[in-house]
Amino acid sequence: MRKRSAKKKLGSYPSASVIFSITMALFVAGLFGILMTFSRQLEKVVQENIRIQVYLKRELSTTDVKALKNQLQTTEFLNKTINNPVTFISKEEAAKQFIRDTGEDFYKFMGENPLFDSYVLAVAPSFQSASQLNSIKKRLEKIKGVHFVDYNPNLIESINKNRTAIGVVLGGSSLTLFLVVILLIRNTLRLALFSQRFLIRSMQLVGATRGFITKPFLLRATGYGLTGSVIASTLLVGLVTYANEVIPELRLIVNPLEIFAVLGILTAVGIFVSVWSTWRAMVHYLSLSLDELY
Repeated sequence: MRKRSAKKKLGSYPSASVIFSITMALFVAGLFGILMTFSRQLEKVVQENIRIQVYLKRELSTTDVKALKNQLQTTEFLNKTINNPVTFISKEEAAKQFIRDTGEDFYKFMGENPLFDSYVLAVAPSFQSASQLNSIKKRLEKIKGVHFVDYNPNLIESINKNRTAIGVVLGGSSLTLFLVVILLIRNTLRLALFSQRFLIRSMQLVGATRGFITKPFLLRATGYGLTGSVIASTLLVGLVTYANEVIPELRLIVNPLEIFAVLGILTAVGIFVSVWSTWRAMVHYLSLSLDELY
């Protein structure tokens, strides 16, 4: 028994359980962070697909149609971060799409195409509130050559409400989860250091300074935080890769740069919380009296 205690090094304590706890805490936090990036990307995709359809009068010439496009391209509410924010759809193209979607050929019973040429405008996210879209609709209908303007106000309102609700839920959940991760890592390291309290006191009795005693614990905590972060990041990358293979559509909302940013933050949090928790625990145990150690 004496030989075993003699071999016990300062700053050494059960590493497997500590690393496992840190890894699991960071994995859950990282998974939530990646889900938040997915939510942000999905919101971006939805916003990029908000469209207003401007139907043109039938008597317009080709020159008038092109002039109207030039006028629409100068409007400030266009989403100019995407390619072709103003798209022309001829009434012939619209008729073919209608027949494909519904299976009904109105040429057979009407003898003509009742549809209109139109421009489809992609609206910038900052102009997507219900009041702004209604104002844009009224403004466009006053332009010469415009027959009428259409969009789905119920869909827009539903998207805006859901976006606000999701933002509140994710914000509150992320704050709660962050606090849980800090507490979990802190308590794990504090319990691990509990087994070292007598060794810490022995070092104090032989005249070791606080810095000398604390240093190996902090170095080991850095290693634990880094190891847990690397393992958690590897698991998350593997999970995202597998999810992309199982659900190919997921690639539309996967942003590699944001995922790597999450993993970088995860590593920084893992190391910082591990070192900070260890330092706090060391200050506590170094300040205990002999009676309190028991």
